[in-house]
Amino acid sequence: MKEGIHPNYRDVVFHDTAANVKWITRSSLNTSRTIKMDDGKEYPLVVLEISSASHPFYTGKQQRILDTAGRVERFNKKYAKKAA
Repeated sequence: MKEGIHPNYRDVVFHDTAANVKWITRSSLNTSRTIKMDDGKEYPLVVLEISSASHPFYTGKQQRILDTAGRVERFNKKYAKKAA
């Protein structure tokens, strides 16, 4: 492999601030922040506003608003044959 053309691939801590969840994974993202984890090592820190830990699609806590009363009427109104 050529030297100097590949990104620095290392352990990085991702922190989801919405759910206050932290996990260590490998990444090539550049960041100036660092954090000291429970294992005593210092890792680069990437702060996220939303991840699978806090996104409603992944957590299943999305609001499900069902408007069953007006659906049939809206369908009939939209696709009804116009009187000639």
